[in-house]
Formats: sequence, structure tokens, C-alpha cells
Amino acid sequence: MNETVLETEKLDKVYKLGGRSIRALSDVNLQVKKGDFVSIMGPSGSGKTTLLNILGCLDKPTSGRIILDDVDVTTVPEKELYKIRRYKIGFVFQTFNLLPYLSAIENVELPMEGTGKSKEEKLKRARELLKLVGLAERENHKPLRLSAGEQQRVAIARALANGPSILLADEPTGNLDAKTKYEIVRLLGKLNTEHGTTIVMVTHDNAIASHARRVLFINDGKMLSKEKMGLFAKEKLTCPACGREIQITHVFCPHCGRKLSN
Repeated sequence: MNETVLETEKLDKVYKLGGRSIRALSDVNLQVKKGDFVSIMGPSGSGKTTLLNILGCLDKPTSGRIILDDVDVTTVPEKELYKIRRYKIGFVFQTFNLLPYLSAIENVELPMEGTGKSKEEKLKRARELLKLVGLAERENHKPLRLSAGEQQRVAIARALANGPSILLADEPTGNLDAKTKYEIVRLLGKLNTEHGTTIVMVTHDNAIASHARRVLFINDGKMLSKEKMGLFAKEKLTCPACGREIQITHVFCPHCGRKLSN
């Protein structure tokens, strides 16, 4: 993981409300390497979703720089940003944001509209992605006929449709029950470890965050100096069921799903 995919430099975000200035982000410096899986943890109102929206070019910083695939996206004109969002970034939202009148496969095909792909190419790609997330048999089901976990799997497949450089996940397990949220974080872990997908995920859930390679912390709009990394990797803990590497904070094995003892 030597190539830097995403980097921020002295990122600030200030909102003007009436005569007041509210600083949502302050001097945020972040670096994400290709193939990394980073969790950003923080309480409600800490700035983590604001940061993710800015990283995803859904909002602009007041000052600072965002470098994505060697492009300073803060200098890209607004009318051109859609290309960055379409081809470079995949979004996974807490509320899934699927179109209810489209089937699973049609929702996955949607981001490929206007990319120049043929109908056959879009269909093939969508089917490959639904198979990847374990929903090959549910491609014709509309969201209302899918469970919450299945809907999030469709949303993840949709986010991967155009082969983005990075996947941004905003509380992807926030609307899921305890069992299903671990299924989703295992899927994200599989995409990272087996397919090299670069992921930045924000969450307030420590158990979910711990499944990432690195856990960063944000509070009051500032990235804290502490970081969970390295120590657990050096320990080289392995799952007793599948033998693959785990971290000391894992409740469930991110590879096979086995519940781990304390």
C-alpha cells in the first residue's frame, strides 16, 4: 500500500449561521493509501459526516486541499466535479438510497448511465457485482422485497459500478440489526482484503470500526493524534476457525464470521 489515493491538507470547514461562524472541521490532515481500509470514529456532531461529504466532493471546504488520484479536486470547477464523483468515488449511505421503483440490478446499472457502456456491458457488470455481494438470485427484486441487509448489499454493488478509486461509507451499518451489521462489515472487509478496494468508513460503533485496518478519531472537527494501528498487526492474531489474521478488537472474524472469545 505505497500509492496515496486520497490526501487532505489543512482542511477547514466553517458554516455561517446568521452572524455566527461555526467551525465544523479544523486543520484536518489525512492520508489514505491504495488498498487501505480506514475507519473514522467520533460522537454525533464531531464532524465525521461533514468530512466524508467533503472527501466525496458533495460539499466544499472553506480552506485546504483534497488530493484524489493526484488531482487537487478543490480546484476542479463545479460543473466538472460530477466526473470525479462518477468515476473516482463510490458512496455507501446509512439509508441505502435505492430507487424503490427499480429492481436490484437496475439500481446497480444506474451509475453507468451516460458512461458510454452498452446495455449488454452494463447488464454484465451489474450481474458480476450482485454476485460479488451475494445477491445473484435477487437481481429482479425491488427494494421493498429485500431485507435491510440485502438493500445495503445492493447499495455497495451500486457504489462499485464504475470501478471507483475509493469507497466512502457513511455509517453503513447504522440502520441494521446486530447480526446484519457484522455481515455488512465482513463484506466490506472481503472487498478490501480480497479485491483491494480502498475504503474510508465513518462510524460511531467501536466494534464495527475495529474491523478496519486503521481506526482514526475525530472530535470537535479535529483529527486526534491517537490511532489504532500497528500494535494489532504486529501481534498477528489469527482466527481459530479459518486461520486468517484478525485484530485484538474484533468481536467476529471479518473473514469467516466466527464469534471470537475475549
